Amino acid sequence: MCVGIGITLGSHLTPLARNYIEKSDVVFAAVSDGIVELWLSAMHPDVRSLQSLYGEGKSRMRTYREMVDLMLAEVRAGKHVCAAFYGHPGVFAWAPHKAIEIARREGYRAHMESGISAEDCLYADLGIDPGEFGCQHYEASQLLYYQRRIDPGAYLVLWQAGVIGDKALARVATDNAYRQVLVDRLAEDYPLAHKVIIYRAATLAVHAPRIERIALGKLAAARIEPPDTLVIAPARKLVPNTKMLRRLTKLARTHA
Repeated sequence: MCVGIGITLGSHLTPLARNYIEKSDVVFAAVSDGIVELWLSAMHPDVRSLQSLYGEGKSRMRTYREMVDLMLAEVRAGKHVCAAFYGHPGVFAWAPHKAIEIARREGYRAHMESGISAEDCLYADLGIDPGEFGCQHYEASQLLYYQRRIDPGAYLVLWQAGVIGDKALARVATDNAYRQVLVDRLAEDYPLAHKVIIYRAATLAVHAPRIERIALGKLAAARIEPPDTLVIAPARKLVPNTKMLRRLTKLARTHA
């Protein structure tokens, strides 16, 4: 069982996810910090941290594979295993998807229970309705690695901008030279004076989210850390598709 504990400590955990944590034989924790691990330990006597598997210069993909191996070892030993992940267990989390895939292939019951993600907090904290103009989401490095089409008439959300360009998946953060490459890419679709929001959801109820607005042209020199997300509001109005509108008007008349 892979569950999400949400973003803000204590307030996002669902009753069902808590029940899975409390009733399992062993709980693995891939969470934001030691405080969260202590909180989980109050629910279960055998909580095992996965955070120690990370290391500077060590490929994150190697770490993820080690997480999967540890979790599945207990499953194969006949135990009921719960893995608690920060936020939503299926969002920017390779290990839960892989562990469930392998467990099912080997004949074990496996399930993912959704949780509140940073995206959910983002909509609430920034007052964004993705249905108003549309919302594009990209992992920041993918925007550079591949030919992706940006629509400046919709919101653009870039995840993991703090490690943009880390092709080895081994750095804790990348510097402003890497962010300048991102600025140059975004400048193809946005004016350099257009505002970018640096956003980070609050992990404790007593904290406020980070909401910092900065001109795109100054983004490379800004402080951007691994938990931060970049949000860019629409830079142009929606352009009516007159051809489609005429077709729909005709349909409305014939089906009246």
